[in-house]
Amino acid sequence: MGLPLLSFIIFTPVAGAAVLMFLRGDDAVRWTALGVTILDLALCIAMLAGFDTTTHEMQFTEKRPWVPALGITYALGIDGISALFVFLTALLGSICVLASWVAIDRKVKAFMVSLLSMQALMLGVFCALDLFLFYVFWEAMLIPMYLIIGVWGGEGRIYAAFKFFLYTLAGSLLFLIGVIVLYFNGGETFDILALTAQDLPFPVQSWLFFAFLIAFAVKVPMVPVHTWLPDAHVQAPTAGSIILAGVLLKMGAYGFLRFSLPMLPEASVYYSTLMLSLSALAIVYGGLLALAQDDLKKLVAYSSISHMGFVTMGIFALNLRGLQGGILQMFNHGVTTGALFLFVGLIYERTHTRSIADYGGLMKAAPVYTAFLALFTLSSMALPGTNSFVGELLVLSGGFAANLAIGAAAVLGALLGAAYLLGMYRKVALGPASVGVRFKIRDVNARELAATLPLAVLVLWVGLYPKPFLGIIDVSVKHLLAHVHDKGSGP
Repeated sequence: MGLPLLSFIIFTPVAGAAVLMFLRGDDAVRWTALGVTILDLALCIAMLAGFDTTTHEMQFTEKRPWVPALGITYALGIDGISALFVFLTALLGSICVLASWVAIDRKVKAFMVSLLSMQALMLGVFCALDLFLFYVFWEAMLIPMYLIIGVWGGEGRIYAAFKFFLYTLAGSLLFLIGVIVLYFNGGETFDILALTAQDLPFPVQSWLFFAFLIAFAVKVPMVPVHTWLPDAHVQAPTAGSIILAGVLLKMGAYGFLRFSLPMLPEASVYYSTLMLSLSALAIVYGGLLALAQDDLKKLVAYSSISHMGFVTMGIFALNLRGLQGGILQMFNHGVTTGALFLFVGLIYERTHTRSIADYGGLMKAAPVYTAFLALFTLSSMALPGTNSFVGELLVLSGGFAANLAIGAAAVLGALLGAAYLLGMYRKVALGPASVGVRFKIRDVNARELAATLPLAVLVLWVGLYPKPFLGIIDVSVKHLLAHVHDKGSGP
């Protein structure tokens, strides 16, 4: 239709945040923020409905001069690799507003403005086709996320916010240096598609690969630069944890897909064994850490490290099944772990404790809550019929094809996942009654159910009929793999 759909998707939350500044009354702010996020989600659904799954070319493209003297443009577009994450970001935005309806009861306007600003910047990351524009969106995300943790977090929020900011800022500075090096070695252009077509010398690729590796590894996060994540998750409000797990962690993996593999194919192939080893370490180490936790939120946080290890393993398996599984698992992790953090927040609002030892008997006190918790727990452990099973099966298949030992380590991580997740559910839902009796926990209400149902539907939809989701990414993945193997023969 010639409409700048991606600009509408990115700037609808910005316009909504501007409107919020002039509203009075917390209820008006909440309803307006919800309306804005639902409108943005509707635009994303329209985008997916018009998405052409038969081409790897960028779609819904926009390009306008921004800083002509430096070749910087306002360039947007999406392909099969980014389309699902634009939709996921908008969906989780609506869920975050619903999750914060009661939990955030002070400075509500400032919180919703920060939330909408964060959503706009995350959408910009997935849509940017200019490297400088990408960096602006990438770096600016730190500000609202820092505020969300530092202002509305728990008792240790200041320490957690500073730790998050310093870790991610250090990674971003390395990324900026890499961007400058790439600019001068890639024909003095910031055009991402043009840079992808360049044949950089292997020494340059190698240097850039490690600069990007550190920057993206902090975001994923990969071991050993993961220590900011548990603190940030534990101290963040529920919406902050949903954003962190659902979208922010995907930025690092997306960086590998958008920059490392297509722009640095020789280095990506050459260092793929290193990346597979780091991924296996994250899977096992994250699982062991999760197994040792007695704090419900920390358990889910450490499980994210393990699950994102499956994502990077799939990406650097550098085969079709692995890469398809890695991308699908990025989406699945956003759905499932976002849901788990939502449910941790719901029970915390009722009991004001996150200690697993304090729970028990919730199945009798809150049967609907425990039924959905069971679904998301089984999804997180990749039970057949759930979304994570499809993605994890593809990743394991690709991982074994790439390296037998790495695949075996991933299986061990999957077994650890079953151990800590089933152990958690047994204690929380099936154990002796404790908090469930003392606090007379109420079951989920209509608002909480509205936030839960879309995630539950996606868990079952992807698990039982993944074809539409794999169809979106299939052509772009095949094109990326062909590009990497064509140009990635090694130094």
